[in-house]
Amino acid sequence: MDLATYSASFTSDAPPSGVPAPLAALWWAKKGEWDKAHRLVMADDSREAAWVHAYLHRVEGDTGNAGYWYRRAGQPVTKLALDAEWSAIVADLLAR
Repeated sequence: MDLATYSASFTSDAPPSGVPAPLAALWWAKKGEWDKAHRLVMADDSREAAWVHAYLHRVEGDTGNAGYWYRRAGQPVTKLALDAEWSAIVADLLAR
């Protein structure tokens, strides 16, 4: 899936079929559904889910908890704006 297809799906009621949990969580986060996004990454032990989990805790304003999840993901704590971080994570995950 490419970024254009992923982004076009925001008019739908659910994430695109078959996307991995971290991308589904970012989809829900973009739609303002933090709890749905958080539940998805809580149920996934991957490093990708941990990275999204870190992002979600930044959105929430819990930088201490975000730091824990960045370490679990093997990612540096970012200073990017939230929208820029969302885009960077999506681009990285779609490229895998």
